[in-house]
Amino acid sequence: MHLRLPTPPWIPRVSALGGVMWVLLILALAGCSRRGEPVATPPPLEQASTPTRSQSVPASDDRIPRQGGPEGYLGSESCRECHVDQFQSWHRTYHRTMTQRASPETVRADFRNVVLTNDGTRFRLSQEGQALKVRLEKVAPGPLSDAGTPVLDTEVTLVTGSHHMQVFWMPEGSGNLQVGFPFTWLIPEQRWVPRNSTFLRPPGMSHQSEAWNVTCSRCHTTAIEPRVDPVARRMDTRAAELGISCEACHGPGRAHVEARRAAGLNAPKPDPTTLAREIVHPEKIDPVRASETCGFCHSMKWIDRAENWRQDGFRFRPGDVLADTTPLIQPDEVERVPGLREYIARNPQLLEDFFWSDGMVRVSGREHNGLVQSPCFKGGRFSCLSCHSLHESEPADLLAVNRQDARACTQCHERFREPAVQEAHTHHRPGSSGSDCYNCHMPHTTYGVLTAIRSHEVSSPRVDVELSTGRPNACNLCHLDRTLDWTAGHLERWYGQKAPVLDEVQRTVADSVRITLAGDAGQRALMAWHLGWAPARAASGFDWIAPYLGQLMDDPYAAVRCVAERSLRGTPDRVPTGYDYVLSPGQRSPALEAVLGPWKARLGKSGDSFPAPVLVGRDGVGVGGEVWRGLLEDRDERPVRLRE
Repeated sequence: MHLRLPTPPWIPRVSALGGVMWVLLILALAGCSRRGEPVATPPPLEQASTPTRSQSVPASDDRIPRQGGPEGYLGSESCRECHVDQFQSWHRTYHRTMTQRASPETVRADFRNVVLTNDGTRFRLSQEGQALKVRLEKVAPGPLSDAGTPVLDTEVTLVTGSHHMQVFWMPEGSGNLQVGFPFTWLIPEQRWVPRNSTFLRPPGMSHQSEAWNVTCSRCHTTAIEPRVDPVARRMDTRAAELGISCEACHGPGRAHVEARRAAGLNAPKPDPTTLAREIVHPEKIDPVRASETCGFCHSMKWIDRAENWRQDGFRFRPGDVLADTTPLIQPDEVERVPGLREYIARNPQLLEDFFWSDGMVRVSGREHNGLVQSPCFKGGRFSCLSCHSLHESEPADLLAVNRQDARACTQCHERFREPAVQEAHTHHRPGSSGSDCYNCHMPHTTYGVLTAIRSHEVSSPRVDVELSTGRPNACNLCHLDRTLDWTAGHLERWYGQKAPVLDEVQRTVADSVRITLAGDAGQRALMAWHLGWAPARAASGFDWIAPYLGQLMDDPYAAVRCVAERSLRGTPDRVPTGYDYVLSPGQRSPALEAVLGPWKARLGKSGDSFPAPVLVGRDGVGVGGEVWRGLLEDRDERPVRLRE
């Protein structure tokens, strides 16, 4: 997240598809939700006039951001010549595919004669050779209907992402401005959904306009230069590379490549001092500087207007001091950054959109903000590379091969390598999920891309912190069938934490149930994910979970519904036929009712019972009961917008 970086003032904003401005929809609905300081609605682009019946927008090479530059950058192919293994391991990662030119080889979405409709506009998708075509047609009544059905032919030119979902971009106006296609392809479900349904934001909230050139490009490319020309009202954006390439981590490679080529193939390996002058090696520099190389993208930071980045790009290079150009935003250090307090005064919801109330990050992509708050990092030896490796890991999490379990922590905390010591500390059997350091000290309390993500601020579970911040504690994220009172008692006996005063619900109702029914939308999304998390189901059982997932599938927030549906698919219980999370509860039959019937039939009339704190019995008694209804009535209905 970068602040004080509004969309250029000549890019129009339209709140919805429809009306006279329907042709500008691609300027109204875009991919990345990272917003800057609001600006007034400007006049529309001159080039975005009402289309004729068959206006065509070709995507020639000059309509696509160019690869090459800034000074000193050569591109990943220049590294391949000598570093074949490293090139291949990088090539497997999702970093490489973060932004690509759209083609049948890079796009995983279905463009084979697909028809999508959104707010009175029909989108006809097709493939013609290597081109992925989009035809826009006005279908709802409106001022343009007298002239027939206007048509705009264009094509998808860029694609962002290849792991969880794919977001698409199309050319617009003069130059190479890229604006967002209003549908997203969900990779797990293999389906198109409206872009707005992939974010955790209040129902009905409009999606403001964004342009790839000045939003996603900041972190989803290498060395971006937006080259915004506000006078000519155009962009001539270029980047060293569209994806996140070698030089994103190692810095500009020209000096290194030229020096090594001049030395010749048979030259001895340069000494470390010489090599350090040519290229940055994150593993061989100060841990703080190494982490800031990752933190340049994986953080929420402040960019002063004096940076002028929308024309020339960022001055930061790997190995630099991040605070010199883009200092981190930390809620407890607002005064340290000139101008930040004034900005927050004008945008009071800002911190709530990114942080828990105690300052811990709660949205994905800002891991560096959490890391620097951790005692491990403050010790001086710990960095991102203590656990992650781009070249010796699997693409999903980039965890180094020997850092995928407790070894990530025991590399420093050596005494816990002994099973007996580990068990005495965790009070869980060695090798179990409860003995995994990650699960207690880095629980999944961060939300993004329709999933829960581990916090990167290393901490310990505390019930009193949950009460003051609303952030679920690690114990109850695994022991879903237990109350806060149960957890507080164990933490007091095991670690000497004084048990806080709890109310009746906190003493008698499972914390997962309490949050599912009464939590805010962000908490409900996290719980929807944990109700499908395998370690939690192993610890808590899963036969009682379906009614709560059914309740979450009726949630007002589309993102909560999506996460809950995914979790239900991982149980023996079926998603109701015809259920579609993109439809609001008012547009379809209640999911809870449809889930309950098969669930009760599957369980039958066995004599076993569920733990009392989960509120339901095998016969369904308790679902919708007095306590259930009371919690729903107490639900935290404050609007939640988590800006990933």
